[in-house]
Order: sequence, then C-alpha cells, then structure tokens
Amino acid sequence: MKFFVDTADTAEIADLAATGMVDGVTTNPSLIKKSGRDIMEVTREICGLTDGPVSAEVVALDHDAMMKEAEVLRKIADNVCIKVPLTVDGLKTCKALTSEGTMVNVTLCFSANQALLAAKAGASFISPFVGRHDDNGLDGMTLIEDIRLIYDNYAFETEILVASIRHPIHVLESARIGADVGTMPPHVIRGLFKHVLTDKGLEGFLKDWKETGQNIG
Repeated sequence: MKFFVDTADTAEIADLAATGMVDGVTTNPSLIKKSGRDIMEVTREICGLTDGPVSAEVVALDHDAMMKEAEVLRKIADNVCIKVPLTVDGLKTCKALTSEGTMVNVTLCFSANQALLAAKAGASFISPFVGRHDDNGLDGMTLIEDIRLIYDNYAFETEILVASIRHPIHVLESARIGADVGTMPPHVIRGLFKHVLTDKGLEGFLKDWKETGQNIG
C-alpha cells in the first residue's frame, strides 16, 4: 500500500520523505489555509519533495471554471494530480482531464455508488473518507470493502485512496482490505513506527551494551 502525506507543511513532508515512506502528497483548501502560504508556491515546493502524485484541489463548482483552475494547477509540475469533488460537474471535469492524460483524484466520496461513478469517469484515484464516515455512526471500513469488491468485479484501474485516516487501525484495516493508497496526517505515519515493546527492547539492548564497555568503530 502506498503512503501519501495529507498536509501542506513542507517541513513535515521533507522529514518524512527522508524515511522513504512518502509515495505522494494530498492537499486541500483547508490544509492550504493552515499552511498560511500561497497555493501555487507551496504546491510547487511540495512537488519538488516527492516524485509521486501531489493532489491540488480546484475550488470552483461548475465544470468550465473547474477546467480553468485545473489548467493553472497542472502547469505547476508534471506530478500534480488535480483534485475534484464528487459532483456531476466534478465527474464531468474528471472525464475531460483524464482523457487528456491528467491525473485526477475524486474527493469527498461517501458511498460505493459514488466510487463506481468516479471509476466510470476515469478517475486516477477515489478518496473515500473513512474518519468522517465513522464520525457519523457508520463503518468507514465497510465502505472500503465495498469499493474494493466493485472495482475488482469490473477490473477498474482507479486506485482506492483511503482518506480521513485518523489512527493506525485505519491504516491496518485498509491494508488488510487491499486499498491501494492511504493518505494520512504526519502524526499517523509516525505512529506506525511506535510500539511499546520496540521501545522496551531497545532500552534493554542499550543497557546491556553499555555494560560491555565497548564501542563500535
């Protein structure tokens, strides 16, 4: 499963990229606002930190305006992936852009039927929001299971990009189901490294090593 970082904080992206765990980046209007930076400037910098897809989201609501914004955003770098909402105009824009060879991430997906529509529109990625699903008393992982089954049934090439990941269990379950990508905030990726027994074991090794009085090199 590929790991995307869900942030517009370039320092966080650079730090995580050094671990080899970053396969791409997703941003949205809220993350751009949080960064306090110009969307063009920060997206360009992010694209230089990873060779993978960098999702940059349009904010227009009608197809013609979406296409104009997409034209601006995709000129930033070759690895820009245009992000559109799962609406009629969003899917119309998705179809037009993918027909031209542009990567498209269809976001704000909350049902398997919506995911089916996105795949038929040629989406490169579909972003089902599992955390927000859970917040509303639904099972986000069931949604991922349904999408995986439907996509496998019809051999759709659209990649399932699990979004709104809140904790490591979301990552584990997504991997078990066979999601293609998980996009998550930096603290969730860092949480995957942590285990109390790893910390305890390392502490014991270092204690024993100190008592040998040796040095390596």
